[in-house]
Amino acid sequence: MSKDKKKIKVAFPHMGTISIAWAYALRKVGVEPFVPPYTSKKTLSIGTKHSPEAICLPYKLILGNFIEAIEGGTDYVAMISSPGICRLGEYGSCIKNALKDLGYDAKYIELQLYDGIKGLFNFLKELTGKNDPVLFTRAIIGMIRAVFLLDDMETMLSYYRAREITPGEAEKHFNKALKYVKDARTQKDLKKAKKLAFEEIKKTKIDPNREVLYVDVTGEIYIVCDEFSNQDIGKELGKMGVQVRKTLTVSSFLKDAIIPKIFRKGETHLQRANRLAKPFLMRDIGGDSLECVSDVAYADERGIDGIIHISPFTCMPEIMSQNIFPAMRENLDIPILPLIMDEQTGKAGYITRLEAFVDLMRRKKRKQSLNKQQKSEEITK
Repeated sequence: MSKDKKKIKVAFPHMGTISIAWAYALRKVGVEPFVPPYTSKKTLSIGTKHSPEAICLPYKLILGNFIEAIEGGTDYVAMISSPGICRLGEYGSCIKNALKDLGYDAKYIELQLYDGIKGLFNFLKELTGKNDPVLFTRAIIGMIRAVFLLDDMETMLSYYRAREITPGEAEKHFNKALKYVKDARTQKDLKKAKKLAFEEIKKTKIDPNREVLYVDVTGEIYIVCDEFSNQDIGKELGKMGVQVRKTLTVSSFLKDAIIPKIFRKGETHLQRANRLAKPFLMRDIGGDSLECVSDVAYADERGIDGIIHISPFTCMPEIMSQNIFPAMRENLDIPILPLIMDEQTGKAGYITRLEAFVDLMRRKKRKQSLNKQQKSEEITK
């Protein structure tokens, strides 16, 4: 890092609320987070224009984020990469070359996902030019706590959104609660923000007697977590009285790849995936396919009303997952809705499919409830 007083600016791609957690960590190590405008149609248009036609939606959106950030004045763009058979491992070099070909001179830096705490330390060391384990540890712990807090807030939002009396009230309180987390600068601030955020979301007036459906959303992690790319599926389902649980979250990923085993509680997502997916998928085939297959089995095991599998167009691991689902239906009793997203996906048709799926689940649930009631009456007689 330069020795002058001016702080370097670093931008990360958007994926849901992750920029808030990254901003906390960067400020902790003396770096100024540059948060580009949230992903929009303009972002998508820019990214699509400079991307290969057959590349998946996350790549186009990330490239668009970076171009907007560079044009906004960032010094660095930070990309996440990983090994394995997912194309994500190649995106870093592709994006770096694309930015270079376009004439942008912002520095490019990469974070290896599966190097754990060591990878995060190396990333912060390279970015800042410092070698301060105590400072880095505090930044990483604070970032992890912020991620878990943000995911808990989204879970709470889903609960209240499915039951709210006034449409949009839960989201209004959620957005206000987010500001408390954004303003946190220390772990003490985060603890206070957690209390204030939960209190704020709980102000939503709800109908506790409303008939609510429970749906798990699985698929490729970027699409699942990012409301722009999934066309705000949680909000749309919430309007229909559906409580949504995202099976792939940043916090669940941290448990698998970053947090040391000694600090983990319970079974991680990947451990559960290896246990439940085996009857249908014997090994990892890249991306989030193993987790997705196991998520269907886990949802059925818990008696969830339905599961939605959402993935980007051309994502091979998720295409393989979707081809396994018909075989799973022979042994499992849960409705599954596959959705494939790209820049051409229209809102109207998308909403129609969600409405039809919700109607199917509601009829199925009422039929099961009626059958259960009839059996109970027969036993009583």
